[in-house]
Amino acid sequence: MSSDGGSLRAYRDSLAGVHALDRETERELAKRWIAGDQDAGAKIVEACLPFVVSIALEYRRWGVPLEDIIQQGNLGLLKAAEKIDLKRECRLATYAAYWIRAEIREYVVRAFRVVRLGTTKGERRALRAYRRSKTTDAAALAKISGLPEERIRLLLPLLAGREVSLDASTNDMPAAIDRLPTTAMSPEDEASSHEISAQAGRAVRAAVEELDEREQMIVRARLMTEDPPTLQELGNRLGVSKERVRQLEERARSKLRGELHAFAELVA
Repeated sequence: MSSDGGSLRAYRDSLAGVHALDRETERELAKRWIAGDQDAGAKIVEACLPFVVSIALEYRRWGVPLEDIIQQGNLGLLKAAEKIDLKRECRLATYAAYWIRAEIREYVVRAFRVVRLGTTKGERRALRAYRRSKTTDAAALAKISGLPEERIRLLLPLLAGREVSLDASTNDMPAAIDRLPTTAMSPEDEASSHEISAQAGRAVRAAVEELDEREQMIVRARLMTEDPPTLQELGNRLGVSKERVRQLEERARSKLRGELHAFAELVA
């Protein structure tokens, strides 16, 4: 993908007609893909390309070209597609989110320098002088570089600090990037977590549908909005007292607890 903005716009425009697959279609295509049908695999991957863009946008403030981030995310999507497993009953987008983010994170870490030393001629002169002489004399480096001594004193810790390559390996140890601690879930655990969350959402919606019309209104207004109305406001809307609204809300909560308790036992 080219790095100019026009190419990025063209790429995003090309995805305008791409739509997510329903579960049954994706599963059938996955079966064919696993059996060796390359066209089926291409269709599954293509349907997830807009999803990659949505994840890439989370990293747009890192100062790395967005089109490059999208390209890395697409590589993660391809890795996930190669590992697709029908036994997991998990959508590709759910499973692929881990691999997409992993590819993007690694790329932006490599591409982005928190400290960009040597962005001015003076800094570059100071850096060259330090490398040649290893002197930490601020006055000497200031004279060579033309920078104020105050600026040199600020730069000295950076000049003296040894850069560690994330790819370097020493003393038969793995590369540093492979030894960095991580608290991230495995792709399988992350996919399972997303799937359970999706199932919980469906269970909540199904439980609400079991309530009568007035109870549904109260639950949606009081429990499913960021700015819920007061009992009195709902009472005025329904033409009942706020005490009656409270009773209806408690009854609805009790029904929901019963419905969701059954779901909790299923996933425990």
